[in-house]
Amino acid sequence: MTSPTPPLPSTPPPPRRRPDSSESNPGPALPPILAGGTPRTVRSPEGELTGAELVRGAHAAAIELAAAGAGPNSRVLVEADRDPTIGLARLLGADLLGAATLLADPGWSGTERTGVLREAAPDVVAGGPLPESTGTVLPHGDDASLFYLPTTSGSTGRARVLARTRRSWWHSFEAFDVGITGGDTVLLPGPPSSSLFLFGALHAMHLGCEVELSRRWSVEETAEACTRATAVHLVPSMLAALLAVLEREPRLLAACRVRRFVCGGARPDEGLRRRLGELLPDCELVEYYGSAEHSVVALRGADGLLHPAEHVEVRIGDSTDTTSDGTDPGTLWVRSPLSFSGCLESGVLRAVEPGFHTVGDLATGSHRDGFRVLGRGSTTIETGGRLVTAEEVENVLRTAPGVFDVVVAPTPHPRFGSLVTAVIEPESAGAVDFAGLRRLARDSLGNAQRPRRWLSVDELPRTHTGKPARGTVREWLASGELRPEVQR
Repeated sequence: MTSPTPPLPSTPPPPRRRPDSSESNPGPALPPILAGGTPRTVRSPEGELTGAELVRGAHAAAIELAAAGAGPNSRVLVEADRDPTIGLARLLGADLLGAATLLADPGWSGTERTGVLREAAPDVVAGGPLPESTGTVLPHGDDASLFYLPTTSGSTGRARVLARTRRSWWHSFEAFDVGITGGDTVLLPGPPSSSLFLFGALHAMHLGCEVELSRRWSVEETAEACTRATAVHLVPSMLAALLAVLEREPRLLAACRVRRFVCGGARPDEGLRRRLGELLPDCELVEYYGSAEHSVVALRGADGLLHPAEHVEVRIGDSTDTTSDGTDPGTLWVRSPLSFSGCLESGVLRAVEPGFHTVGDLATGSHRDGFRVLGRGSTTIETGGRLVTAEEVENVLRTAPGVFDVVVAPTPHPRFGSLVTAVIEPESAGAVDFAGLRRLARDSLGNAQRPRRWLSVDELPRTHTGKPARGTVREWLASGELRPEVQR
């Protein structure tokens, strides 16, 4: 591309301020996300753009989308491309028009794609190479303009199409204080169709970092990229796989430049933290809790507890009062200007009511002193009249030698309702001492929490972000597909 760099709108980024969570339009009008800052470079294994080239690409994409019928308040589907920098440019271009973007997930099945497109009902579908830059567009939209249409991860159930405003992303950038600076090279090892990795990319762009995108998760490619990156966004299962590669590849370990892993999607267990500290003692693990619905909710403090991010309010118990005494699990409720605006149904936005909302996660503690998230209520197992949180059991079992990952899920039982079942993915064949694993469960877990069935699989099914696909494991157990059972 040889045309001159188009100027960005003259509107300055909004001043930092603490809004009231109930405000419908807090602060001055917010410009397009592209006005917040550009990366020094954004690259992928398939291509590289300077910040100026990304700006030109976004304006070229906006002109292309406008010619196809996109404009303020429209919905754009951007097809997955081998080069994820193209999808990023199209998303930023759609935002220049005041349009919202749905990034197609390369891992969708035909049924999933049909369902998502039915709900999103995009006005324009875009894909293929970007056109040459031919000029600039006048930015449209305001704080309330829909910017992004995330889908839920699908790890526990059917995907939904959510809607988030431009305002929610600006506030998310401000709330996400994880120690990354403009001098960092930030690696996103999963596809930008995942809101976790897209947010990490746009946050890094906002700070003026170098940004490295990935089309898909590959532990080998990520390990190589860690010789260039200084900060990495990932989920705990990705970090565990990455550490396994660094442990067996001294060259990659010695060349690793990462000083900060930013971990979301699930809680890293203490065994994973210790393992990182032993392998990369100068590297920090920063944990945050959030969701596609609520964006960033809380950051882990030095006390080991989660504390609400800026602008965010939480309650544990019910939506009108903090009823938990801090010891018994309660539902976690969130009120935040970072949150989604509603869900799309056949192209119509079904707005959420103002106030506190929950995604069904359970927590202990309080909003004042810090809290722990135990896991999604939908992963709670009812067995013999007792409730067991799957994540609590998994965090214990992952500390056992030879265990690469584990999913705890229910096996239907006519008398007890369900049996707590541990499905183990070993680091290698024969790596797990199951007698020792059962002793660990007896010593560390309550009677109701101890798995009654133990199974081993070569590989757990995973979502495209690397998280275990719990829904698939539940289906396996319900159908009796998982065999053979590990002998007690």
